[in-house]
Amino acid sequence: MIYEYEGKTEKEAIEKAASELGLEKDQFDVEILESQKKSLFKNGYVKIRVHTLDSQNQVSSEFDGKISDSVSKSVVSNPMPQDEFEQKLVDFTKTVVEKMGYEVAVEIMFREERKVGIKLTSSSSSILIGRKGKNLDALQLIVNIYAGHLGREDIRVILDTENYRIRREESLVRLAYVTADKVRQKKTSILLEPMNPFERRLIHTTLNDIADVETKSEGDGLYKQVRVIYKGVR
Repeated sequence: MIYEYEGKTEKEAIEKAASELGLEKDQFDVEILESQKKSLFKNGYVKIRVHTLDSQNQVSSEFDGKISDSVSKSVVSNPMPQDEFEQKLVDFTKTVVEKMGYEVAVEIMFREERKVGIKLTSSSSSILIGRKGKNLDALQLIVNIYAGHLGREDIRVILDTENYRIRREESLVRLAYVTADKVRQKKTSILLEPMNPFERRLIHTTLNDIADVETKSEGDGLYKQVRVIYKGVR
């Protein structure tokens, strides 16, 4: 569902949305529609659009219980930077977010082979996430480019806040199973929303073992769409 709210500041508009919807701030995505800073002659004004996370779809008994098994859980390790590279990543990420105008605490979330997770803690987490995680994806891209400039093209940096990545994965896995149910019942195909490469791969992988359903990506650019197709048992 989509709602719009206004306030004197971003924080006030978000708090108003959370109060009226009866949701926590991490249960919806925020898109800034209009923003006017306070001046000598004008009051501050912000208009936001709120996208609540889709949780009403129910998964059939065939797929019930598979969702949590399909979502990767990262192991939390020592949150303090362990070397110069990690320290530079943490400092750079903090600087970028603060230059955007938001206070943030940055720490290492996990370490894996060729992968480092960075956790952002901020009162403006909904803004940092953005609609469908696009702001977080953009920040992550910038940090990965910086890692490349440090000579670590072999390392993939994952940014997260408020466990958005895990919640998004769970939501997409659920969406994949619900969509598979629908195309089998109606013997048709359904085109899903535009997604980044990781999200599309998650949909493809989730439905890969379902005999009478296939998937394919459509469109151009970074954010392509996945079509889920009923093909029948061959």
